[in-house]
Amino acid sequence: MVDSTRSSIAIDAAPARVMAVIADVATYPEWAGEVKEAEVLSSHDDGRADRVRFVLEAGPIRDEHVLRYSWDGERRARWKLESSQVLRALNGAYTLAPGFDGTTQVSYELTVDLKVPLLAIIKRKAEKRIIDQALSGLKRRVESGT
Repeated sequence: MVDSTRSSIAIDAAPARVMAVIADVATYPEWAGEVKEAEVLSSHDDGRADRVRFVLEAGPIRDEHVLRYSWDGERRARWKLESSQVLRALNGAYTLAPGFDGTTQVSYELTVDLKVPLLAIIKRKAEKRIIDQALSGLKRRVESGT
């Protein structure tokens, strides 16, 4: 069984602003530390990414892969692995919840499974690193207004 890794962070912005940064997938290499390249291959009718090619370098996990995205307004962005060189699964979601103080609580869930064996502790460490880098980068990007 493949387990998920989860984490969350409070961002000082409304959900719409946070989701706008998440939906701008092509800019991920600028703020999501483990993402080295992002290319939108196709988009949904609303302009949000559908299929995206990524180059990822997260510790022992180095891969070029394609993810398929689905969007639930300003509440959730989900992705599922479509193709990969070394990954069997790279599925996850950002879930946003508005706070009473004008902040947004962002939860990130990620499931990673490799085609090649890797010690569970190393894989879990890579998952945690991906999530931590993404959440801290997202917070900096949103709160800086860039």
